[in-house]
Amino acid sequence: MITIYDVAKKSGFSSTTVSKALNNYSDVSEKTKKKILETAAEMGYLPNAHAQYLSTKKSWTLGVMFSEANEVGMKHPFFSAVIESFRKYAERGGYDLILASRNLRTRDTSYLEHFLHRAVDGVIVICSDPTDPQVKEIVESELPVIIIDMDHQNCSIVKSDNVEGAKMAVHHLHHLGHTKIAHIAGVRSSDVSNERIRGYEEAMRELNIPCDPEYLIDGGLFSIEDGKRAMKQLLGLPDTPTAVFVAGDHMAVGAIEAIKEHGLSVPEDISVIGYDDIEMASYITPKLTTIRQDTEEIGKRAAEILIEQINKKNKMIVSERIPVELMIRESCSTPKREKRKK
Repeated sequence: MITIYDVAKKSGFSSTTVSKALNNYSDVSEKTKKKILETAAEMGYLPNAHAQYLSTKKSWTLGVMFSEANEVGMKHPFFSAVIESFRKYAERGGYDLILASRNLRTRDTSYLEHFLHRAVDGVIVICSDPTDPQVKEIVESELPVIIIDMDHQNCSIVKSDNVEGAKMAVHHLHHLGHTKIAHIAGVRSSDVSNERIRGYEEAMRELNIPCDPEYLIDGGLFSIEDGKRAMKQLLGLPDTPTAVFVAGDHMAVGAIEAIKEHGLSVPEDISVIGYDDIEMASYITPKLTTIRQDTEEIGKRAAEILIEQINKKNKMIVSERIPVELMIRESCSTPKREKRKK
């Protein structure tokens, strides 16, 4: 077995410097660290986890609590993209991930108990329910924590600027000439849903457009089926909207299906704008205009903030909003009545 002393001898550095470089200490220059890591890789050096823990008082593992009500799990493009970005940047910092299983609940073991048993150095929480008692238990623990897409938590948070994103969507539709703008919202227990509702209502007020209560529809758990159901409800109104801002791309796909099944066209009869910019958005017909969330930056900042807490041994409270972007494609156009005037 190759040891630190073997790496030290071949690289020409002391065993102390090699140990610090392998454990990513900040008092070793990047040039020195690079040479030591390259030497270690060439020699096939594998660090001993127990020895690492004794020397650094770290397990070099991060826990991932992932729980969302729709039960799509890691297949949801937004969540999987955030976790992949987080994994990438956490691994660059020398950390491995432990993903807690959903069936812990059936084994009378909480997420916190599981993470403490595995001696993780910190936890990232991705959960759509801010009232989940297991989230509260982790937040109130001594572990460094970072939460994605939730608010009003006594810990660090990274999230998209959902209010601004919703306002972008409404302003884009109004710019095209729409005033009969509906909103298919996500489940009201979600902070994300409520922020997008807030953005929708603020934009409507800014544009002096009355907010018709019948135009604000509960789209449920962000699924295609829920989007389809909510759109059918809008299509059943005596005065149907000419445009719909949908709080998630999966729901927007369902809304477009419902419009087509009703004998109407997108965007000729009804314009549809989504939220997320999942990969599917640029492949469906018509290609979906949507608000893009920067999943790469969300995952990166979550990793950086969590690792900073661990290194400083300070459970700091930081709240970061990541900017969003309007992706203009084919699913929105001027209202039909405006086209007839031309």
